[in-house]
Amino acid sequence: MKIEGKTPIGPLLEQYPFLIDTLAELSPSFARLRNPMLRRTLGRVATLETAARQGKVDLQVLLATLNQVVAGRGAARELPATTDRAGRLEALKQIIRELHAGGDFSELTRRFAEVVGDVSPREIAEMEQQLVMEGLPVAEIKRLCDVHAELFRRSLEAQPAMSVPPGHPVHTLRAENAALAAVAADLRARLEDPALREHLAELRQGVEKLAEVERHYRRKEYQLFPVLERHGVDAPPQVMWAVHDEIRDSFKRVRAALEAGDLKAAAPVLRDLLGRVEDMFFKEEKILFPMCLTLFAPADWAAVRSGEGEFGYALVTPAGEPAVAIAPAAGPSTIPLGAGALTAGQLGLLFSHLPVDLTFVDEQDVVCFYSEGDRIFPRSPGVIGRKVQKCHPPDSVHVVQKILEAFRDGTRDQAEFWIERGGKFVHIRYRALRDGAGDYRGVLEVVQDATAVRGLTGERRLLQW
Repeated sequence: MKIEGKTPIGPLLEQYPFLIDTLAELSPSFARLRNPMLRRTLGRVATLETAARQGKVDLQVLLATLNQVVAGRGAARELPATTDRAGRLEALKQIIRELHAGGDFSELTRRFAEVVGDVSPREIAEMEQQLVMEGLPVAEIKRLCDVHAELFRRSLEAQPAMSVPPGHPVHTLRAENAALAAVAADLRARLEDPALREHLAELRQGVEKLAEVERHYRRKEYQLFPVLERHGVDAPPQVMWAVHDEIRDSFKRVRAALEAGDLKAAAPVLRDLLGRVEDMFFKEEKILFPMCLTLFAPADWAAVRSGEGEFGYALVTPAGEPAVAIAPAAGPSTIPLGAGALTAGQLGLLFSHLPVDLTFVDEQDVVCFYSEGDRIFPRSPGVIGRKVQKCHPPDSVHVVQKILEAFRDGTRDQAEFWIERGGKFVHIRYRALRDGAGDYRGVLEVVQDATAVRGLTGERRLLQW
């Protein structure tokens, strides 16, 4: 695409999404172009000439900068001139539909190269989003998501990685992938050694080291996915989370086989696990990260960075300092609470020192609050404002929905579970909250480490410190 004064902004950014950041750096007014809806509407008619006037940027400087950046990035191959964006997406969807119907992979790969030719991470996300909205189950997309990635592999591999500075969440995620890939390569080499049995201890250690990927996945699930949902992208995160859960199940099977010393059973499961983990590296590097870098605003990244420490990091320490969130100053006024009144500061202290974890979800199923402190289940600010159904693995959403529906229609007021987790006995209770008129106003989750309480016997009537 030729970059000149009459070039419309929308199609330009569809072809070169990395120019969004370039424009935002040239003028603060261009930061609005991070809004997908604005690009789809105003971006269709506004030209670079118009943008230069509104952004108070010299047109020649603007054109020279954009052309230089595109040239430096290797200029992604131009879209076929006869295929508009809607047509490309429909062609992609048709290829995927035929793939799910059992179509020949080689033939569909050939047709993809001829009809579409190139594909961006955002187009893949939009395609999956539309297919789900049209009725294709998330589970069905997950079933063949590896085949999808393989179909698009050549096109995606040709696209250069978008640069980010040290300390940026994507920089840290990429560093983790590199460290985890080295562990996976070492495990694979040991699996191919004829003297495999001599490596049992090293295999166990390597699997535990690779299992640090759990921290990586949790940061994606609770830091990146909520922001993607706010930008209207929710089907791809659901698919990726479901694959995370499959990888978690593979870790359990590998650990069990290695613990039993059964290398014959462990080897094929470990090979499968390594393949899944390595495939996820590719999906992140070539689809997820570029999509996030295109959609997220600076404020989104600051929020992601500030909540990362809640989950920890996989084998690396992030560079740079975390973004500091400035909390609004609390006024001296108190909040009436029925039996007494507390200041906002006192409420914060109370909630952060409770011997239980609290999470409040309102009547619209939106997460509004969680207590801070030493939590059993990690939370980060990214969960606030998110539908509670999106905060759970896809395989357990039906249980969450059943509880909410029973609370909402009044057939139940409480649900409880207890589990063993990390050597702790954890008691989980859900309570329906109703106002004075009996109307449902939300649900309170109370999580308690009941290990010590469970072990109590007899009585203690005297002070013992």
